[in-house]
Order: sequence, then structure tokens, then C-alpha cells
Amino acid sequence: MSAIRTTCPYCGVGCGVLADADGTIKGDPDHPANFGRLCSKGAALGETIDLEGRLLRPMVHGEATDWDTALDLVAEKFSAAIAEHGPDSVAFYASGQLLTEDYYVANKLMKGFIGSANIDTNSRLCMASSVAGHKRAFGTDTVPGTYEDLEQADLIVLVGSNLAWCHPVLHQRIAAAKEARPSMRIVNIDPRRTATSDLADLHLSIAPDGDVALFNGVLAHLAKTGRIDADYTSAHVNGLAAALETAQATNLDDTGLKAHDLAAFFELWASTEKVVTVYSQGVNQSQSGTDKVNAILNCHLATGRIGKAGMGPFSVTGQPNAMGGREVGGLANMLANHLDIENAGHRAAVQGFWASPTICTKPGFKAVDLFQACAEGKIKALWVMSTNPAVSLPDAGSVAEAIARVPFVVTSDMIEKTDTNALADVLLPVAGWGEKNGTVTNSERRISRQRAFLEAPGEARPDWQIVSDVAKRMGFGDAFDYQSPAEIFAEYVALDGALSPTVRDLDLSIFADVDYAEMIPIQWPRNGHRFFADGRFYHADGKARMIAVSAPKLPRSRFALNTGRNRDQWHTMTRTGKSRRLGAHLAEPYVEIHPVDAAELGAEHGAIIEVENAHGTALLRALITDRGPQGRLFAPMHWTRQRTRNGTVNTLTAPVVDPVSGQPALKSGAVTAQVYRAKWYGYLACRSEPAPSATYAAVARTATGWQMELAGRKPSADWAAEAQNITGLQHADVSIQTDPSRGTTRVAIAVDGVIEALLFVAPRPVVVARNAIISLIGTETSSLEALAGRSAANQPDAGATVCACFNVGRNTLLSAIEGGATSVAALGEMTCAGTNCGSCKPELKALISEASIRMAAE
Repeated sequence: MSAIRTTCPYCGVGCGVLADADGTIKGDPDHPANFGRLCSKGAALGETIDLEGRLLRPMVHGEATDWDTALDLVAEKFSAAIAEHGPDSVAFYASGQLLTEDYYVANKLMKGFIGSANIDTNSRLCMASSVAGHKRAFGTDTVPGTYEDLEQADLIVLVGSNLAWCHPVLHQRIAAAKEARPSMRIVNIDPRRTATSDLADLHLSIAPDGDVALFNGVLAHLAKTGRIDADYTSAHVNGLAAALETAQATNLDDTGLKAHDLAAFFELWASTEKVVTVYSQGVNQSQSGTDKVNAILNCHLATGRIGKAGMGPFSVTGQPNAMGGREVGGLANMLANHLDIENAGHRAAVQGFWASPTICTKPGFKAVDLFQACAEGKIKALWVMSTNPAVSLPDAGSVAEAIARVPFVVTSDMIEKTDTNALADVLLPVAGWGEKNGTVTNSERRISRQRAFLEAPGEARPDWQIVSDVAKRMGFGDAFDYQSPAEIFAEYVALDGALSPTVRDLDLSIFADVDYAEMIPIQWPRNGHRFFADGRFYHADGKARMIAVSAPKLPRSRFALNTGRNRDQWHTMTRTGKSRRLGAHLAEPYVEIHPVDAAELGAEHGAIIEVENAHGTALLRALITDRGPQGRLFAPMHWTRQRTRNGTVNTLTAPVVDPVSGQPALKSGAVTAQVYRAKWYGYLACRSEPAPSATYAAVARTATGWQMELAGRKPSADWAAEAQNITGLQHADVSIQTDPSRGTTRVAIAVDGVIEALLFVAPRPVVVARNAIISLIGTETSSLEALAGRSAANQPDAGATVCACFNVGRNTLLSAIEGGATSVAALGEMTCAGTNCGSCKPELKALISEASIRMAAE
């Protein structure tokens, strides 16, 4: 069987993938998004297509059932709620993981046939502020940039974007462009010094939410130095005077930056015509996210640096199909095809095409408001599609409680056990990546196919089919009688054609006669099109609007918590958590804390930090580093209650949103921090998945099974029995070693001479060669030898994983450096590290520097 051309299901870069049913994954060299490159997550997709943990049959109240019973119940409950409480008593919460065809059908059902706009999505957490900023400035949600602009620019400004970890393939495209053209300049604006900063010529450690003040400063500097394009703004832009007046009144102290850094950045931006400003979650996930977006857009509009090669603002999306969801209207404040709910003409046009009995007349509940409505009893039936809001939304503990209060909850998911599924009445098994067909749109408006190369397992079905089957049972059969996703895509394109007299940016006419099966990746409205090249925008007068925005005044707290992602993980790890190599880099929930703050708290390396506020508490491993400023903590959001005890970070984030976009602020929440005074620490490696039972517990996959980090305040009286209970190996052979003088205990569990589990317990954080211990699981090593906690003589300990793509450990790299590999390129030649996605290159450079300093000292 030849490889199938499909598209990666992770971030918004939209990389092409060549996939085989045997799990062989390669980058598609012909796809214009990635030209064969893949990041560590994409390269590991073949490790995530197994059936472990899959939901394979419909379930009602925890019992397996057939599709007819489950679908009849869903249709009955939604219909009853609508009949008794009205259409706004039901809601869908969808996902940027859905394909465009899935989104289209769900949006059509809710807005045109149920008659409510209560359909929102986890994309609200990703790019809603960019949508709002675009609409205020351009009149439509238009992303003008293309990936080629990143290679043609003379200056790239990365704002609130750790591109190296979150969009690694784009980062590598920029790195390659800079290597080919060293005169290109890169500025990284981020409170933290991240892997992305390593590529930058200038890193600006901006104060949290200082972006409005910074770009207002740029605008004021443009005016002061005569760089505003008066001809362009006179002909094509409204609002310059008001925006400039506000910008000139800005206090630049709000940026938290030094005067010489501000001056250098202002002049660099002002003097470089071909400038691209790339922004992501550090801009969007803020109480002032929309204003931040408009502050950036103001600078490009004031100079006319938009609509031309190598210049313009560029929002990069976090979700694989957030753009597709925006296009079909999969948000509560959109209609369909970039039309507006509030516009009566738009409503009439869509309703006429759909021939629907009704149409929503007002926006629905946005994500945070939706779950508040659940808590208040306003939502009587809720359908959650391919997402995990009980973990990913702010104030996650309250969200879980809110879902539990809804009388009827249905979820569609690939995975059976998730935090949200635990709260549902009905679970519907969906086909996942590699098992279903459809389209996605990436950050540069390029529509690509996702194609099936696997049979859907068990009774799993694609989302569009499930939604259509429910719609039929609700009495809307004729409008949802789809036989394939190709039919849905054709209807979506036909709707666009029917709306063509309406002035808007979305133009799908190039797809009118497309061969769906053979469709190649294409940008709308056509490849190479430059939006705004003619100076025409989509407000009624054809002009863009500069928006006067003021820097927010934020309360200061002793500690502020910034949340984000890990290099090798994705959202709540239901997919990436399956991969053994992806879990090896950073395997437990952690918090980055500055050395001065750690010393003040009395925290040493390996300590556990108790982070707390009014919303919740999290226990996180301390990662002591000066990457971030004092008083600013950083923690990734991936860990769920399925994988950790007390490590779910979004229990700490407040349900505070941008007033325009409704996007939650997840980057600067006030918290307190103190050391969790554990009496014991443990490390467990085993073949079968353990249950996270200790007060601090974090579970991750390994090359030989599973591992778990543990800690607590009450030591066990019988560690052998404790190890058996955690692993479920009550009838296995147990060996135990204790050292009363050190307070340590080591337990080995074997079955028929094969090591099944090893537990190490100590009164301080456990220091053992973890990869060595992992390698002993499943071997016939003697228990005595295994309890030594070292690799066998013929198996050197590779150390903690640095390169996930090739599973290269720290010790291996240090040995290579000592052997003469004193550059990143040389390390790549000797170990392969850094030669795939390149995300580990900053860590490779740091290791080389560390080794050089040590050898110089010696």
C-alpha cells in the first residue's frame, strides 16, 4: 500500500504528512506548509494510532449500548429541552480538532434548525482576540499573511509566541531563512527567555500585558520620526488621529523595558519596511487581547506595511482547524462563511440557502460564559465534541462542577476516560485522525485534505455522521441526508457561491469544481493572493480602521502565573500522552520559578511547589531557572486528573475574559506559592499503567511501560504492599531493600523472573538514573541487580531525554561533546539530535556551553 497524503492533526501550521497503515509517518515534501519537515509531535503520530484507551462503543450511563439507542436518547433529550425551555437551553461545545465538514454540520444544526447560536469551541481559547481585532480593523476576519512572508521579511517580530516549541516547523523555516540571509533580524517579545529567544537578535522581556504600551510606543515613534505614510493613511485608513493621540499619551514604563531596548526596537521597526509581526497566545490569551491585536495592526496600517510580500501582521493559530471553524461559523458570535449574526440580510441569505425553519438572531454563549450558564442551570442539554473543557478551560474545577449540574450531557470522543467524559450521561465513539476524511484550513488560509488510511475501529463513526443522525431524529432529515464529507464540502462551497454578492473576504470559488478525492492543498481565494494589496478593506467605506487602544492597568501580586505548552505535548495529552518518546522530555507537571524566588521560599531542585489562589491548588515540581523574571511563574497546562493528582494547572486560572472577544486571560493570574513539605518522595517504573494515588502523583508513558513520580506527607508503613497496590501486582514476587540510616526503601516486583515494577522511596527527591531503571522493566534482571538502580554494564545510561525525535539523552550528548562534537551541527552528525524538527537545538547549544565552562574550569 502506498503512503496516503494527509495533514497533521496538531497545530495550525497544517503540515503535510505521508502516512501508512503500519504507522510509518513522514513529512510530505510536496506540501507547501512544511516541505517535508515535521516536529517531534508530528513525527511520533505513528505511536498514537493504537487502540489503547479508545472508546469503541456508545455508552449510556456507563454501560455499552447500540447506536440507535444512544442516538435516540440524544435526540429525545435535546428535543425535550428545546420544547420545554426554548432553543437557548441547549448548547454544543466543539473543538479545533474537528474537520471543517464536522463543524459545518454542527453549526448548521444549531443555528439554522435548533435556532440558537449556543455553539462555541475550544478555539475561543486560541484565537478569538485575533478574530475580533481583525474585524475591528479590516471589517472581516482576514489573515493577510502567508508563510512565504516569513522568508521574505527583513525583520520578523515574534510577539507572545514560543514558535520553537509551539509551531516548530515555522520556526525552522525562519531559522533556515536567517541562515541563508544573515542580515534578517528577529525580535522576540516574551516575558520569558524561551527556546525561540535563541534565534533572536533582540529579546525583550516585556511585562505581562505590556504589549499595548509597546506598540503604542512604536506608533508614537513612527509619528515622531516622520515614518507614517500620509498618502496611504489618507486614502485607505480611518482613525489615525485618535489612535495616535492615545499612543502618544502612553506611559512606556508599562512595558517593563529599559529605555535603550525600547529605542533600539522602535528604530528597528520604523526603519525596516519589510517587517512581519507574528503573534500568538501571549497576545490573544489576555484580558486586553483584542486591544493588543489592534495595537499591532495600527502600526502596519499607519505605514502601509500590509498586503505586500514580506510584510504585514500574522496571527498563527494554535489549533489544526481553528481557521476552518472560523470559516464555517463555528463560534457563538458568527453565522457562517464569515457572515454576521447581527446582520438581518446575512441571516436571511443563510436561512434561505439552508431552507431552514429558523435562524439564530443573536450571539450565543461564548466558552467561559457557556459553562457559567451551565452552573446557573440555564443549559439543560450539552454536547461536548472532541475536547476536554473540564481541564482546558479556566477555573477548571468550577467548570467540572458546572458540567455535572447539566441535566443531560453527551460527549463525542476517541478516548473513553477523560475528565469531561467522566461527567457525561452518553459517550459517543468518534473516528479519529487517520480514520476519517475531511478538510482543514491552516494559518495561511490553505485548505488541505485529511484522509483516512485506517479503518475506523469498533463502532466509531465520523463526527459529521453522528451529528447528522441526531438531526434526522430531531425531524430535520432532508437537510442532513449526507452520504459523505465530499457532499458537505460541496454544500459549503455552494453556500459561499450563493452569498457571492455579499462583500466579504471569504471566496471559495476556486473549489467549485474541485475533485475532492484528489484535492491538493490550496489557499483561498487562490494561491499567492495578497489581501489588501489594492488598499481596499471590508468596512462599508472600503477603508481600514485604526483603533485607539490604551494600556491596561494591572494589579500586581507577589506571584503571577503564566501558562502554556510543552515542546512535545499537545493540549490534554489524550493523543501525545500515548507516545513513549514524547513523554520522556518533561514527564511531570512543573513550574518554572526564578532562583531568587526559590531561595526565598526555601525551594531546592526537585522540590514540590504548592501554587494556590481562590480558584484552586496545584502541586508542581520546581524547575528553578532564570528564564523568566522574578515573581513570574510558568506552568504548562497539559496534565489532567487522569494523569496526575493535584497537577491540573487550569484549576488556578481565573475565568476572566477579554470584553470584546470573550477569550480567557491565561497568562498572568495572581497566585501564592510555597514549598510543599513532603515527608517522602518516590519514583516508580512498571509495565502496567499505575493509578495516581499519592497526594503528589504524575503518570507518564515510557519505552517499557509507565513511570510515576510520587510524594506525600504520610509515609507508608509497608512499602512492599504499597507498591503491589499501586501496580495491581498483589500476587507477584517482592524483594525489598531498606537503609534506615538514609531512610530509603527500594522495592522490586517480579513475575516468573521478569521485572514488572521498581519503586524507589526516600525522604528527599529521589535521585536515580530513571532511564536506566526504565530499561530494566520487562527484563530477566535479578531483583538485587535491579534495585541497584543502574544500567547493566553493556547498557550505558543515556540520561534525561533532550531530543525526543531520536530519543537522545543528556549523557549521550555530553559524551559526544567530550568526544569533540562542539557545535550543534557536529552533535547532529554524531547523535542525530536536532536534525529533525530542531526544537531541541537551544538545549543542545546550552549543553555545549555548559560542557565548555566545566572543561575550562577543570
